Amino acid sequence: MPSLEEACERAGWGDPRPERGRERGGGQLSAPRLRIDTPERAGLDPRELTRLVHDVRGLTEGERPWAAGAVVVAGRGPVIAVEEAAGWAVRYAAYDEKKDAGVELPPAARVPMTVHTPFDLASLTKLFTAVAAMQQLERGTLGIDARVAAYLPEFRAAAQHGITVRQLLTHTSGLRPELPLYDCPSDAARLALLHAEPPTSEPGTYRYSDLNMLLLQYVLERITGRSLDVLVRDGITRPLGMTATGFGPCPGRRRRRTSGGRGRRRTAGCCGAWSTTRTPGRSAEWPATRACSPRPAIWRSSAAPSSRAARTAPPASSARTSSS
Repeated sequence: MPSLEEACERAGWGDPRPERGRERGGGQLSAPRLRIDTPERAGLDPRELTRLVHDVRGLTEGERPWAAGAVVVAGRGPVIAVEEAAGWAVRYAAYDEKKDAGVELPPAARVPMTVHTPFDLASLTKLFTAVAAMQQLERGTLGIDARVAAYLPEFRAAAQHGITVRQLLTHTSGLRPELPLYDCPSDAARLALLHAEPPTSEPGTYRYSDLNMLLLQYVLERITGRSLDVLVRDGITRPLGMTATGFGPCPGRRRRRTSGGRGRRRTAGCCGAWSTTRTPGRSAEWPATRACSPRPAIWRSSAAPSSRAARTAPPASSARTSSS
């Protein structure tokens, strides 16, 4: 399996490490470049795209919309044929459980949705964690069949049941899907829960779990001495030019992001990354940009929370952010 650096070189993008880009003849990394053009240039039906935008806008309209706001991006290969925003990035001040509805902010206090609004990537964060783990496997610092206890002996339950890195990556550790870590008052309290959490099903059988990626995060941070947000920034998002993708989001973006509530931890292996809708297109283009033709169409939409999902934005955190 080629490393990110080797894949970039083969694709003609140059070495993603600035200090080596010119040395190897490729210049500095030129990440996959997306451009805005017509549906016809993208090989897409303009009537279908018009209908798509109309339908997405409809989701944000009315007194109790399906979503407070949304952004839809449609394209094919490097061509973006549609990029439209609708509704509000922040529309609600709170959530009324009795009415099962959001408490509306005054119009002047709302934040409009734009195509540059960062969204909570939720479980797509797991992809970044998995790629960061594969990069360490390439470097020989992580063993695919090594036991988690070899890196994290303090995780007693994982050690007792012989959970391996492979099982974390493939969701076959037997760990339950999630824990109420958001109720914990501190990182120490969260760690105490994770240390003592045993598998609840037979290891080796598939069971999707946030805890797998949380444990993998701690493994990666232990073997590298670097936090996950830094590993993702330096090893994935920065080389691919994904400048709007990272954990946080950055202080300057807090006001115009969509609201979300995922506990107090800002960097987590299972969730916590934020991005605009366009930026993940760079990762969708790599490394398949020059590997297949015709390229598949990209359809992507993101929505701000509404009704039951509406929450106030989490308080500002001092946690590090990985990119702006």
